[in-house]
Amino acid sequence: MAVHHHPQRRPAFRFPSLRRTGTAPASASADETTTGATAVGSYVFAGLRILTGFVFLWAFLDKTFGFGYATPSGKSWIDGGSPTEGFLSHVAVGPMESTFHDWAGAAWADSLFMLGLLGIGLALIAGIGLRLAAVAGTLMMALMWVAEWPPAKHLSDGSASMSTNPFADYHLVYAVVLVALAAAGAGATWGLGRAWARLPFVSRHRWLL
Repeated sequence: MAVHHHPQRRPAFRFPSLRRTGTAPASASADETTTGATAVGSYVFAGLRILTGFVFLWAFLDKTFGFGYATPSGKSWIDGGSPTEGFLSHVAVGPMESTFHDWAGAAWADSLFMLGLLGIGLALIAGIGLRLAAVAGTLMMALMWVAEWPPAKHLSDGSASMSTNPFADYHLVYAVVLVALAAAGAGATWGLGRAWARLPFVSRHRWLL
C-alpha cells in the first residue's frame, strides 16, 4: 500500500490590517493632537482676555485715584479732575474735532467713559458678558480712533500728525481682540463664563454671554 505524505499546511502570512493597526491609532493621534491644540488655544485666549481686561481696569483705577502714571496725583476723578478733558480738548484733527472739544470735560462724557472702562475691564477679567464688552469696547475704540484720526498726515494747524499708519493702530487691534474673545467664548477658561451661561436669565438672553 502506498503511503502518501501530505505536506503540512503552514499559516499564510498576512499583512496587518490597516483598519485595526493603522487607521485607529492614526485617528486617535489626530484626535489627541486636535484636543491638545484646542486646550492650548483656550489658555492663550484666557490669558489674552485677562491681560486685555487689566488694560481697561487699570485705566479706570488710575484715572479714578491718580496713581501718578497717566493721571497725576491730585488730578484724579475723585479729586475733581475730568477723565476726558485732557484727551478730548487736545484733539487737533479729524471730522469730529469740534464735537470732541464740546464733549471734553462734560459730566455725562466722564461718567460714560469711566463706566465703560470699569465694565469692560471687569467683564474681561471675570470672563462674563463678553459680547456686551465687545460691543462697548469696539464703540469706545472707534471713537478714540476717530479722535486721533490716523489717516491725516497733518493736524489742523498744519503741523505733522506723526501718524505711523493711515489705518491700523492699537485702537483697532483692541477692537478686534475684544470681538475675537467674545466669539471664542474665552470666559470658559480661567473665568466664570460657564457658571454665567448657566444662569436662567442669561440662558434666556444669549446676548448677555
